[in-house]
Amino acid sequence: MNLSLQDIAWHRAIGQLVEALDQPGFWITLVRQLEQYVSFDSWVALLFSNGQPLVFAECPGADGGLDPLFQDYLAGLYLLDPFYIASRERQAAGLFRLADVAPECFEQTDYYQRYFSLNVVADEVQINVPLDDERTLCLSLGSHQRFSPEHIALLSVVQPWIAALMRQRMAFEQELIAHPVPPAPTWQNRFESVGHKAESALTARELDVGHLLLSGCSSKEIARKLAISTETVKVHRKHIYGKLGIKSQSELFALFLEAQKG
Repeated sequence: MNLSLQDIAWHRAIGQLVEALDQPGFWITLVRQLEQYVSFDSWVALLFSNGQPLVFAECPGADGGLDPLFQDYLAGLYLLDPFYIASRERQAAGLFRLADVAPECFEQTDYYQRYFSLNVVADEVQINVPLDDERTLCLSLGSHQRFSPEHIALLSVVQPWIAALMRQRMAFEQELIAHPVPPAPTWQNRFESVGHKAESALTARELDVGHLLLSGCSSKEIARKLAISTETVKVHRKHIYGKLGIKSQSELFALFLEAQKG
């Protein structure tokens, strides 16, 4: 059996990660090992569930402290994150690229232009490890450039190893996991603080359409997801804008942010 120096280095790295499983610096060790093979500029290890995301570790901000944009994400912008939405719609294990989960008009959304393009910048991949019916453990890697096909292929090869280590790590995160996390706000909650601008409350279907609009779904995508016609989608959008006293998706996003701060 012939092993290359790269094979030997990888097996040595896996050994080091196993040794670090019960150490406070596990996530940093994991990320540094991945950096030997794939270039990325930001990262975060977190848990998606029906509540707010639970963060195990994250890369520091530019000044070495907490990233203020990421704090906005945790405060509510995660509701528009295509990776979060995909994990709620259908839990699945494996490596996922932004292109796998982003809706058709994602790059046209205010979320993309005012958060994603500034914080993540260009591209993102995520290793997902479902823990049960409600929770998905995630390791997200962000990059200033598109991940190359070679990097995606390499991540696909090492993903089973990384996912297994991530799952084993949960035995040493019990203290953090035991703390209850606040429930994710409903879409009606997002607009309660600006409700005085609405002639009447948005219906459940209008809230669904508004969510998908802000997430970057086209009318055709919304129609397919909700099993309605594109004309019905347009009617719902007209009603949403009328009730909230707005005229555009950007104004809808502004109301979402206002509700978040409130």
